[in-house]
Amino acid sequence: MELRQLEYFVAVAEEANFTRAAERVHVAQPGVSAQVRLLEHELGQALFDRSGRQVRLTKAGAAVLPYARAALDAVAGARFAIDDLTGLMAGKVAVGMVISCSLPDLPELLAEFHQRHPGIEITLSEANSDVLLEALRNKRLDLALVGLASAPPQPIKMQVVRDEALVAAVSKEDVLALRTSVTLLALRDRPLISLSAGTGLRAALDRGCAIAGFRPQIAFEVTNLNVLAQLAGRGLGVAILPESVAHTHSTIIHALPISRPQLRGRLELAWNPEEPTSPAARALIAYARERFPAQR
Repeated sequence: MELRQLEYFVAVAEEANFTRAAERVHVAQPGVSAQVRLLEHELGQALFDRSGRQVRLTKAGAAVLPYARAALDAVAGARFAIDDLTGLMAGKVAVGMVISCSLPDLPELLAEFHQRHPGIEITLSEANSDVLLEALRNKRLDLALVGLASAPPQPIKMQVVRDEALVAAVSKEDVLALRTSVTLLALRDRPLISLSAGTGLRAALDRGCAIAGFRPQIAFEVTNLNVLAQLAGRGLGVAILPESVAHTHSTIIHALPISRPQLRGRLELAWNPEEPTSPAARALIAYARERFPAQR
């Protein structure tokens, strides 16, 4: 008994026709018929009733069919296991990180993953969130850490790993340094310092300003959160920063919570769930989701 005989038998049973079955398995019809007859000869029973216009399973054929399917599934599973093993031994993964990412645990995650799977080659690139999401859609990246202020594009899946308030940071000499909070509208005529368009932080700022009824006056666009804080500390404008970043620069800036509307920045793991996905990519996505549990 050969696997191809079982494959042809299942195809004929499901198509109820030798010609269609032959087309499905890409073999000439006489070849399919010959192999099915050899299988019947070996089993000592006719598996099909060929007397009508449609080929029908005999009682023996109906009894054999689930076992034939199980055998083919087992072979497919064995091949899948080998593919997985091979992919984890010598696979490749491409990871993206949003510009000015404030999550220091990502390099540690990649290092731990490399220790677990030393045969997997890891590449890391940095770009704005919109660029990273498009790369995920096109399967040029397997996993990305992005900042997003709205729903992700289909079919991208997301898992929030950090969600924190955005604050307005000014120099210690700024008049706003006398206040404990500020509305977004109060910043309407102030020069603002922000990350560039295409980042989640900038999207949150633009959306908040639109809700407040004005367009922000962006004096400086930079790609580094620490530079944002330093520019604000020099009195060059009001920097919009994640609260945690502002806290690390508290010696040179004064941070004010923003109200009406409040602004929040999110960092999220993003991946494309559509198949095919390599074994290495599946392993990395699973490990990252476990390592960075979702925040509510």
